[in-house]
Amino acid sequence: MREPDRLEPPTALPLPQRPLAVALAGMAALAVAMGIGRFAFTPLLPMMLHDGVVTLAGGSWLATANYLGYLIGALACMALPWVAPRARQRWHAVRLARWGLAATVLLTLGMALPLPGAWPALRFAAGVASALVFLNVSVWCMVRLVALGQAALGGLIFCGPGLGIVLTGLSASAMVALSWPAAAGWAVFGVLSVGLCAAIWPVLQGLALPAPAAAAQTSGLALPGQGPLARTGLTLAYGLAGLGYIVTATFLPVIARAALPAGSPWPDLFWPLFGVGVALGALLSTRTPAAWDRRWLLMAAYAVQAGAIALSLVWPGPLGFALGSLLLGLPFTAITFYALQEARRVWPAAGDSFPGLLTAAYGIGQIVGPPMVAWMLHHAATQGQGFVYGLAVAAAALVLGAVVYAAMAWRWPLPTGH
Repeated sequence: MREPDRLEPPTALPLPQRPLAVALAGMAALAVAMGIGRFAFTPLLPMMLHDGVVTLAGGSWLATANYLGYLIGALACMALPWVAPRARQRWHAVRLARWGLAATVLLTLGMALPLPGAWPALRFAAGVASALVFLNVSVWCMVRLVALGQAALGGLIFCGPGLGIVLTGLSASAMVALSWPAAAGWAVFGVLSVGLCAAIWPVLQGLALPAPAAAAQTSGLALPGQGPLARTGLTLAYGLAGLGYIVTATFLPVIARAALPAGSPWPDLFWPLFGVGVALGALLSTRTPAAWDRRWLLMAAYAVQAGAIALSLVWPGPLGFALGSLLLGLPFTAITFYALQEARRVWPAAGDSFPGLLTAAYGIGQIVGPPMVAWMLHHAATQGQGFVYGLAVAAAALVLGAVVYAAMAWRWPLPTGH
């Protein structure tokens, strides 16, 4: 007979119901989809140029193919709930995210194959997969964390891209030191993705629990700052962020190698520094008070990124590039975190569709960047001059986005005590 005063051991909660497990799984998923699936191309591009398997113009078009895929993936996520609501119930966030992660692994490994004719298609498909993972994982995790009473942990999810960038950047530096070919780098990153996905799979399952606050505002007149004009402003400003960062994020190692003496070890460190900034900024965003107006935070974040780009223009040395890289990364995913929060405030009844529209606008901004730089490189007197023009346009786009947020916050101030 069991003694009556003996306590039963507590039953452990399933992993999808543990807030920290959800946040860490989301972090790892974005590390795979963004840090590897999208941004591993940046540190590997100089290796591909060195191997002679791609030209700088060809690298620009490979980047554009990836960004175009990202746009298509975002548009599909935006349209699916409206065009095929029954299909959306079957292809829910977790299922789409899992397929996207599996595709990212295969497509990353595919880049290791000596099939340059297939690379544009592989990078395009990788862009689609990264959009599927980014949108569905971030929404699933944030809604799940709200339901579990730990909404502040949502910022941890967005540390994933930064940590992935640090990991791939440092790994690529080691590969350069060992004289490895770029194909080996793609293979290593593909295998790394497999390991991360194995850790994600047990957590990423089940439907996201509905957030009560989001369902409460589906009727009635729009509050100030929630109408079509505010949604348009947010979409425009977020799209400008895509153009604003992409020139530096894509060509940073190439720009640094051209500006610094041959053999300098610094260029291999700037991209990991960018990743450190991304992870640190995402971590700091978890401490942002809920009452702070996200539009003012977004304006400040854009100003920091514009200043980082300007710093690399006026101080093209090791310290200038290092500080610029860190500052460019600091608000990178914090911008996404705040924009998704603002999207739910501006249009609470839209569900997943409005975040999909924002991501599509961001994707359009990214698509414009690499071809713009390729055109400037072709028409500029020198390669350095072409990069200067591209960086100047990128900084101007961020300044314009900051102005849009300031105008929105001034036109539609939040109620006192929000």
